[in-house]
Amino acid sequence: MKVPGSAQPVMGGFERYLTVWVLLCIIAGIALGHWMPALSHAIAAMEVAKVNLPVGLLIWVMIIPMLVKIDFSALSRVKSHARGIGVTLFINWGVKPFSMALLAWLFLRQLFAQWLDPAQVDSYVAGLILLAAAPCTAMVFVWSQLCKGDPYFTLSQVALNDAIMLLAFAPIVALLLGISSISVPWDTLLVSVLLYILIPVTIAQILRQQLLRRGEAALQRASAAMGSLSMLALLATLVLLFAFQGKTILEQPLVIALLAVPILIQVVLNSGLAYWLNRKLGVAHCVAGPSALIGASNFFELAVATAISLFGLHSGAALATVVGVLIEVPVMLVVVAVVNRSRHWYETAASPEI
Repeated sequence: MKVPGSAQPVMGGFERYLTVWVLLCIIAGIALGHWMPALSHAIAAMEVAKVNLPVGLLIWVMIIPMLVKIDFSALSRVKSHARGIGVTLFINWGVKPFSMALLAWLFLRQLFAQWLDPAQVDSYVAGLILLAAAPCTAMVFVWSQLCKGDPYFTLSQVALNDAIMLLAFAPIVALLLGISSISVPWDTLLVSVLLYILIPVTIAQILRQQLLRRGEAALQRASAAMGSLSMLALLATLVLLFAFQGKTILEQPLVIALLAVPILIQVVLNSGLAYWLNRKLGVAHCVAGPSALIGASNFFELAVATAISLFGLHSGAALATVVGVLIEVPVMLVVVAVVNRSRHWYETAASPEI
């Protein structure tokens, strides 16, 4: 990610073709699980207090570099974009988790029930709820820059969402799982918040301060290097997850396509609603674009980690969160294209936010 105001490219080839790499990881993971089952079982057995150590370590490597980029001092700028931030908060915390719970119930328990394993339906529903319960932290900077979004709005919005996530993620997940008649151990959920939000945020901010003492350039160089490591950790995690899920996928290949349907609808619904609300409120396009993108995207790294802790590596919940990774990049690129091409339509009715 570049710093606000930089003119460097915002999306490298690796990130642009992330979906291709994810597909290759799916193939590699399924092959590993099929041809080397003893190895995948041995890795799955490396568990302490319901936390798989290899996957937990990889997820830390994924999350911490992203959190290093967050400047919590940006919260001081929240008032300057009050309407845009208000819309995004409403979508992220008042609409998205609840709309996903509804879509999961409608598609997985009603329309698609005959094609899904009844023993896994609750787990699939839980995975989709986890996916939607936390807004994205990292890739939204890329989406924002691709739609010429205000970098200071994006930074302050992400910082605010991360602060809210510390308090709201566990209660929202517990509420929606309870409404969906899925029992969830509060202690495990709180441990997930501790392990995958509080501790990584703390480590990342300490690291950020240490790097800033050497200058902004040092922070940017370190962020770029850690970003590559983060992506590699993501792909390695996916290989492991699909190795654990390989048997299920080979026996029921339709499952991934079925799980993708509510995720896709949720992205279209929430990005469209956020974009429309910003237009109605007269928010500038450079704020409305990233607002719509932040409103629609998910913190899938946290979702994957929590699904594993709550339901296990072999669960449908873990698979559902991984499907979110698979489809998010291409779908969000489509949303970026729509936002860019509709600028004239948007600006005919919206006056710049003051």
